Amino acid sequence: VTEHQAHSCVCPHCNTLTAGEFPQDVTQPAQYGPQMLGLCVYLSQYQLLPLARTQELLVDLLGHAPSKATIGAAIAGCSHTLHPVEAAIKAALTHAQVLHSDETGVRVEEHLHWVHVACTPTLTFYAHHVKRGRAAFTAMGILPHFGGTSVHDSLASYHDPSYPCTHSLCNVHLLRELLGLFETNHQTWTQRMSALLLSLKHAKEVAQLEGKTALDPVLLLRYRVVYRQIVERGLGHNPAPTRTGQRGRPANGVCRSLLLRLQKREDAVLRFALDFAVPFDNNLAERDLRMIKVQQKVSGCFRSTDGADHFCRIRGYISTLRKQGGHILLALRSVFAALG
Repeated sequence: VTEHQAHSCVCPHCNTLTAGEFPQDVTQPAQYGPQMLGLCVYLSQYQLLPLARTQELLVDLLGHAPSKATIGAAIAGCSHTLHPVEAAIKAALTHAQVLHSDETGVRVEEHLHWVHVACTPTLTFYAHHVKRGRAAFTAMGILPHFGGTSVHDSLASYHDPSYPCTHSLCNVHLLRELLGLFETNHQTWTQRMSALLLSLKHAKEVAQLEGKTALDPVLLLRYRVVYRQIVERGLGHNPAPTRTGQRGRPANGVCRSLLLRLQKREDAVLRFALDFAVPFDNNLAERDLRMIKVQQKVSGCFRSTDGADHFCRIRGYISTLRKQGGHILLALRSVFAALG
């Protein structure tokens, strides 16, 4: 407990009352300081404790705990203070060389929303939206202005022609699809494609160990030729469906759909080998989304859109701090010192 006393005195000559001033962050006769408020946000937003569990822990450790309303107000105040930090993270992401993107479903006010992440090895930005695709990307304001390489899964909305970026597909997603198709359809082209991608990944790693910044163009051309041969062979085993006379185009089926995607998105699939700055997978974005799923398992949902907004902003700040080696609890305390 810290007590502040402001001394007042009267000038004996002019009878003017002069009073001392309290520190800027002391605004009430009794209040919680930055250390307690920062700890509340740390426990609820970083360690993902429910509010009741946060209170229980603070009572056991300190003998007293803020009310749930006070903890909620601390979370909202922290989020409001971090708004310009979030804007700075967004601006930095739009100028990154490689950007990882992904999304996952969450429940907000009993409705399905999507939490989107845009990240690099040093920065993280989260946002939630009722839509999964272009409307969400427009609201986030990153992809429409990003000119580097966007690493993502095969969601078609990422390939909007109005986006100025180049694309790289996550090959781990692709390997899982190929394995699933082999187990269910037993088509050998899937195994050949998986082997080719893993071989190309190994060739890149060897070149990097040798200090090279690009693969030999002749070697890369050979891989492309084999890639196209595998796709053509697969299409031969999965011809276009014949029309039945009913309205609409008949479905291609999962095998042919994947083959057409491999054919159309060849450069995006092989981007990791064309540009050594681009990774083979999108694991960075998936790791950043993992805590969102943990929060949903603990709490079940977000009870309000404001709560989801606050969580995304604070978690983006915390994730960025972790990537840059910052001390999270001290940083959250400093947020409340600035808030005061």
